[in-house]
Amino acid sequence: MSLVGKEIGTFQAKAYRQGKFIDVSEQDLKGHWSVVMFYPADFSFVCPTELQDLQEQYATLQALGTEVYSVSTDTHFVHKAWHDHSDAVGTIEYTMIGDPSQKISRLFDVLDEDQGLAQRGTFIIDPEGIVQSMEVNADGIGRNASEYIDRIKAGQYVAAHPGEVCPAKWKEGSETLTPGLDLVGKI
Repeated sequence: MSLVGKEIGTFQAKAYRQGKFIDVSEQDLKGHWSVVMFYPADFSFVCPTELQDLQEQYATLQALGTEVYSVSTDTHFVHKAWHDHSDAVGTIEYTMIGDPSQKISRLFDVLDEDQGLAQRGTFIIDPEGIVQSMEVNADGIGRNASEYIDRIKAGQYVAAHPGEVCPAKWKEGSETLTPGLDLVGKI
């Protein structure tokens, strides 16, 4: 079942961020745009490349008023150990949420029950806590964090311009569409 258009559920979790352990809840994902990126496991292979890529886009995402959260079913302690021992993960400045109870992974419907690990799911959430975009990739397919920037810009544009929509391949400053009877059959 798709979570797009639905409000995120409630949760409490421990996280690692910039040398500290912090508490995180669904309330932390509200009041700004958020990217929540689930991944299977710390100390793995594709995951550090994705998290490093997300860090490389972090300043741009922050400039768009967007906060970033990564989530795996590992603990916040394991996140710290991985951060301390991986060149790729050691650069991360955003919040790394631990989900050992698997509650958050279940809330976002990305838990692989057989393995007890999160799938590669990415969610873009608006300031009201509503999921605006989601994707889930197979375990062996890494993601490209630069793609989130255009999605967030489109989501922000549509939120600020009710009645307009962004067509495929839309870039900031490009033409949008205003759905209506006069547009039917003309695209």
